[in-house]
Amino acid sequence: METSAKNLSRRNFLKLTGLTGAALSLGFYSTAKAKEGSIVSTDTANNLGIELNAWITIDTTGKVTIVNHRSEMGQGSYQAVPQIIAEELEVDLNDVNIVFGVGNNAKYGNQITGGSSTVRGIYKKLLKLSATAREMLKLAASNKLGVPISELYAENGFIIHKASGKKLGYGELVEAASKLEPPKDVALKHPKDYKILRKPLPRQDTPLKVNGKAIFGIDKKLPGMLYAVVERNPRFLGKVKSFDDTAARAIPGVKHVLKVQMNVFSHKREGVAVVADNLWSAMQGRKALKVEWDDAGFEHHSTEQLYSKMRDQLKEEPISFKTKGNFKNVMEKETRKLEAIYETPYESHSCIEPVNCIANVTGDRVEIWGPIQGPDWIQSDISTQLGIPLENVTVNMTFLGGGFGRKAFTDYPHEAVMISKEIKTPVQVVWTREDDMTQGPFRPGMVYQCKAALTDDGRIRGFETKMAGQNMDHQNPGANKGSYNSSVTEGFLETYFNSLPHYNFGDVPLESPVPVMWWRSVYSSTNAFAFESFMDELAISVNKDALEFRRQHIWDERYHELISKLEQVSGWKSKSKNSGYGVAITECFSSIVGEVVKVSKKADGKLKIDKVWAVMDCGWYVNPDTIRAQVEGSIIMALGAAIKHETHFKDGKAVERNFDTYKLPRITDTPEIEVHIMENDEKAGGVGEPALPPFAPALTNAIFDLTGKRIRTLPFTLEEV
Repeated sequence: METSAKNLSRRNFLKLTGLTGAALSLGFYSTAKAKEGSIVSTDTANNLGIELNAWITIDTTGKVTIVNHRSEMGQGSYQAVPQIIAEELEVDLNDVNIVFGVGNNAKYGNQITGGSSTVRGIYKKLLKLSATAREMLKLAASNKLGVPISELYAENGFIIHKASGKKLGYGELVEAASKLEPPKDVALKHPKDYKILRKPLPRQDTPLKVNGKAIFGIDKKLPGMLYAVVERNPRFLGKVKSFDDTAARAIPGVKHVLKVQMNVFSHKREGVAVVADNLWSAMQGRKALKVEWDDAGFEHHSTEQLYSKMRDQLKEEPISFKTKGNFKNVMEKETRKLEAIYETPYESHSCIEPVNCIANVTGDRVEIWGPIQGPDWIQSDISTQLGIPLENVTVNMTFLGGGFGRKAFTDYPHEAVMISKEIKTPVQVVWTREDDMTQGPFRPGMVYQCKAALTDDGRIRGFETKMAGQNMDHQNPGANKGSYNSSVTEGFLETYFNSLPHYNFGDVPLESPVPVMWWRSVYSSTNAFAFESFMDELAISVNKDALEFRRQHIWDERYHELISKLEQVSGWKSKSKNSGYGVAITECFSSIVGEVVKVSKKADGKLKIDKVWAVMDCGWYVNPDTIRAQVEGSIIMALGAAIKHETHFKDGKAVERNFDTYKLPRITDTPEIEVHIMENDEKAGGVGEPALPPFAPALTNAIFDLTGKRIRTLPFTLEEV
């Protein structure tokens, strides 16, 4: 099974997969000649003069090759995309060859693995594409056997005649099928008839990762490749004033020492690269460098200064994002009111595989290999930065050892490209753990002010959230600094907007040199702590059960069903007296997740987390095992951000440099997690991120239920509650 990314042009695709000249290849293509979303075959593509984006290719031996257009960083795209295709194509997933597609937005559409979008963004097209291939093979078999197509069915890579039992392998039919016009409309299976989808099939990438065959970015090697590490300014906007490389060049194996820049949003981060014929020599050369930095002209923030600014900004009028009715008027009239402030920390991504990238610049052509979440974004960025045609930039994906949003950024490929261009040799730039943790970008720390007015019968009449913190979009070149943060309501249940008569959501943006960007579930990971902690406080203020309080503000049956399921599986109505139970329900990336956390006290009086119940409603889905794994992983990551780690800043520099101070949750910290999946006919939602936001508020709500102590600032320490 091929695991490294290749350039999947028609010619290279056939070389890669060992296909014969005759093959049935199907994909989507959009041009002036081909209607958007049209399914095209090899012959049609050739006739139109377009290069086929081949999602499915079957050769004359019956070998099926499927392209995974998204990165695989543990979330399961390497399994999900083939599993979708194999269902309607009627092939055994174990007999399928899976390859990564290269960066090419024109061919594959948006390739960014983020926003939990891989399945929900293209599952309908992939189902239709694979069903179309199946029907073309059936038609070819019908012509060959001289029987009506209605008497044929597909199974395990064969077209079988029902009456006689005669069967033809897909390989025998591809040449004839490739000459047929793809049918316009094909019938798709009902989920009750699925044989592969909705089944907990083993992941196709697991054996590769166990036996060492999987190629991660840091594993990739090229002939003649050199290695580079970069001493970057520890303050995010600083410059290189001067450097002495005498000692560095004296290290055996060191070939080059040069100043380098890479774009980080609208700024250029500066550093000094040490390039050697092996990684160890490059690292030793870096240690021997003497660099003088110019850190003038920008603030050197500490954590205390950042949060002091955010708290002060809550006194200002926010930039309004979403509003309804007249919240201020309601707050003046109603007698029952509540107000609270919540704070969440800056966080590092801390992927197990640190950032790395290989670049090879030859003239006006660039080829890149690495753990990349957005290959089409990188292709476009490098094309723009170097002023070369888009088609001259090839971005190959490898497996990623975690991403969480960090590896969707363009900075590290750009840095690798600039070094390769300068030294005229392929180079792999490797970030150390310390580089990865201190250079960012980080999840932004946030401060929230929540206010509400309630009626005498305990219903929310007015709701307001003001968010103070950095707006990621304000960092981009030419950004409108007066624009609102469009993610202010991320994590908030969509149904609440229908039931709340008055609300106001807005933000007061913080300006800081600290670079920030997406972190698993983006702003939902911080917003939800404020939203769902406040919902709990509101329920308690009117003496109502936390689940019932939410239920009375929900008008949509889908949400009611999730609440009922959560109530049932957690035993909410029969809660034990010596335990605390907390709940939170959030929505992001078109999925709804409810979680209940149970806490109790150990014999020494300290708190422990006993269990987490999670109910995921992601609509149409692929693999229940993948969902459970993603929910569990999200909860553990949320646990770390709630009680274990945060990134601090001192004198303009990140403090935590490695896992000795940025402590991750261990197995002994992990509670029992029970996951339930809702079954319904809704469209597919995200899976990789939506289970993270509810955990922290559910945990702190549970702690209040047991101890009466309200936690409004993260992270906190269980032992100190």
